[in-house]
Amino acid sequence: MAANSRVESSEPKREEIDMLVGPTVLEFGTDWCGFCRAAQPLIAEAFAGHSATRHLKVEDGKGRLLGRSFQIKLWPTLIFLDHGKEVARIVRPRDTQAIASALQQLDRSRVE
Repeated sequence: MAANSRVESSEPKREEIDMLVGPTVLEFGTDWCGFCRAAQPLIAEAFAGHSATRHLKVEDGKGRLLGRSFQIKLWPTLIFLDHGKEVARIVRPRDTQAIASALQQLDRSRVE
């Protein structure tokens, strides 16, 4: 799956995230965040070749329970999950390699 450019309009519940099957990347941020916008080309490039990985963009902010449950402090924060369990986390990625490395870690966790 290519990197998702659409932010989820409704926030998923933590229970739904915990029950996801397969590899998933949760991206917490907002459309107006400069750091989030700057990270989009890096995320898109890193996701090339990872078609089996689900990418969910979740709007975060005051009163957003999912972000609080993951203790999100800065945007964007990428949470790499395998079957709902956190495998890796990147806060404010600065290069494609960091994201690609976390995706590879996610791929390895699926094989083990």
